[in-house]
Amino acid sequence: MAEVVQAGLWGLLAGSALLVGAALGYGLRVPQKAIATVMAFGAGVLLSAVSFELVGEAYDQAGLAPAAIGTLVGALAYTAGNVWLAGRGARHRKRSGHQPAQSQPSEVQQGGSGMALALGALLDGIPESAVIGVSLLDGGTVSLVTVAAVFISNVPEGLSSSAGMKRAGRGKAYVFGVWTSIAAASTVSAVLGYTVIGAFSPAVIAAVTAVAAGAILAMIADTMIPEAFHDAQLTIGLITVCGFLVSFALSHT
Repeated sequence: MAEVVQAGLWGLLAGSALLVGAALGYGLRVPQKAIATVMAFGAGVLLSAVSFELVGEAYDQAGLAPAAIGTLVGALAYTAGNVWLAGRGARHRKRSGHQPAQSQPSEVQQGGSGMALALGALLDGIPESAVIGVSLLDGGTVSLVTVAAVFISNVPEGLSSSAGMKRAGRGKAYVFGVWTSIAAASTVSAVLGYTVIGAFSPAVIAAVTAVAAGAILAMIADTMIPEAFHDAQLTIGLITVCGFLVSFALSHT
């Protein structure tokens, strides 16, 4: 199978986890502590993947400076986009809405917030999917650890966010339309990660990988861990470490 097709299929697989989470969050009354537990575990999985599969790989390919600068640029870019979207109603896009002060606004409460939420989901998902395509550049084999990390983390993201969307009064068509679109965008992002970035030098590829890592790290700290903390305060550290170790073990098998 052509590697570009593989990149798209792996991106689609990882993105489809958002739909799985959305179906659970919209159709079932999932206990808040369960959402928090899965969110904390997913954060730990992603932290490990970012450390060993992304930043570590960027360092091995190009050295400390490109890895560090790329990570900072990714974090700055994500933060800038997140600040802009937060002012338009997407601040709590990964929140399930059980805390009134941290619930997603309805369209009546803040016009344009629905589009901001969709763009926020896109901002969160693109860096994760791009690195799946980039991982194929290293010998033509996708990083299964990266795919697994993105898939595992996407389930609680879709679950919590769709529950919050439902509480904000958004209908089924909107909720599943958003996550279907993000799954499709994940496919395209993985393909572009392979085709576009693959045309550059190893140093540029390493820098781009680090940029994605920085964006993912900022996303974890800003959206995933805060949601997990509200309902798993005393156990979030242990759960996050368990997720980290699972991903670490996968990367060393």
